Amino acid sequence: MTEPEFAPAGTESRPLWLVAQGDDGPLWPPGVDTRFPVAAGFAAKPGQLCLLPGEDGLAGALFGVGRPATPSDRPARERFTLAKAADSLPGGAWRLESLPDGYDATHGALGWLFAQYRFGRYKAAEPPQARLVCPAGVDADAVLAMAAGEYLARDLINTPAADLGPAELEDAARDLAARHGATIDVITGEALAEGFPMIAAVGRAAGPGRAPRLIDLRFPGDGPAITLVGKGVCFDTGGLDIKPAASMLIMKKDMGGAANVLGLAETLARLGRAGGLRVLIPAVENAIAGDSFRPGDVLTSRKGLTVEVNNTDAEGRLVLADALALAAEDAPAVLISMATLTGAARVALGPDLPPFFCDHEGAARALYQAGHDHADPVWRLPFWDPYESMIEPAIADLDNAPGGGFAGAITAALFLRRFAEGVGIYVHFDIYGWQPTAAPGRPKGGIGQGMRALLHALPQMVDEG
Repeated sequence: MTEPEFAPAGTESRPLWLVAQGDDGPLWPPGVDTRFPVAAGFAAKPGQLCLLPGEDGLAGALFGVGRPATPSDRPARERFTLAKAADSLPGGAWRLESLPDGYDATHGALGWLFAQYRFGRYKAAEPPQARLVCPAGVDADAVLAMAAGEYLARDLINTPAADLGPAELEDAARDLAARHGATIDVITGEALAEGFPMIAAVGRAAGPGRAPRLIDLRFPGDGPAITLVGKGVCFDTGGLDIKPAASMLIMKKDMGGAANVLGLAETLARLGRAGGLRVLIPAVENAIAGDSFRPGDVLTSRKGLTVEVNNTDAEGRLVLADALALAAEDAPAVLISMATLTGAARVALGPDLPPFFCDHEGAARALYQAGHDHADPVWRLPFWDPYESMIEPAIADLDNAPGGGFAGAITAALFLRRFAEGVGIYVHFDIYGWQPTAAPGRPKGGIGQGMRALLHALPQMVDEG
């Protein structure tokens, strides 16, 4: 994993003035000679850059950030404007010489580090050469920890399934455990059949070289009992209910839930906040073979509930259910599942705004606010109890894929909630894990979603749980 980095302390650097827009034009910082930028047409529009000439060549630069920040529940149209500066400025070290009133330097620094990310496993991918000196008052360790977690999630999601199957996902978890002193236990292949029958059923067709497994990490310490469960479907053909070819093109990202919980664990560990944390990942490949599980099969879950399989392409909730049942046996204060689970969530909210489901009002408010405050937006959808009958078929306790096409994200969440009984607070995230088009600080490809919202909301959630 590439490490995010600031310019080393004490490095000689050039000044970068951040300029906001006022009603009558740019709100010029003190001490800036405005003749050249005015002549050059600099208007402080978001992302607009103006290099300033000096006696020795380049004296510094102005960078537009648009209107001054004001308290609002309305999110900005562009999340990481300063990331454009990282991509546009000449190489070398830069320092933020002045900030507009209300500008969040921590947010800007994080966006700059996000812009440095490149996925270079298969071809050379040179990152931007402009480096930022960590701004005064910004907690460098915290920003670097958040960026490192994001880098890890992106790397995992971006890696093709040929090079990241269940075994390689286990390797990534073992690497994380080794870095931070966590313990790891893994149950693999036929050994799953007794205690985790639905994980075994979904993953068995992939064969012994890509055998299913349940990955269980525990971090030492006496912290609050928090368990993260991430869907680790390393590739999803849809099984016998096979997906169309176009729908399979980015199915390497179907382990995005696992990538996100590992990325969040990386950040928490770097911040010294992982004491007592548990991470569970059911890692499988939903393949097609003679021993594939079939539409119409009835599976018995770890919890004892029977599940009728009405669509083999609704496999994620099956493997998550066994992992959630295991997690609930320890009755953690907070249990969180993250999964690239339903197309219905994307139809409702698109790729950029993942829904979460939570019955606890205080936790839900904390998550929404943390997402808003830290540029990691999330949106609450309901565990709508009147839809419970939709997941109750005639011949089994539960249906993994109710017919009719309505409320697909909600019925999936209700299905998972059946396996999370007895915990303090349960939250389910239905993420996309993919950036369809490049944006500042967010290149096309794998992306973290909900990680920073959780990072900042967890203390309040624990208190309330």
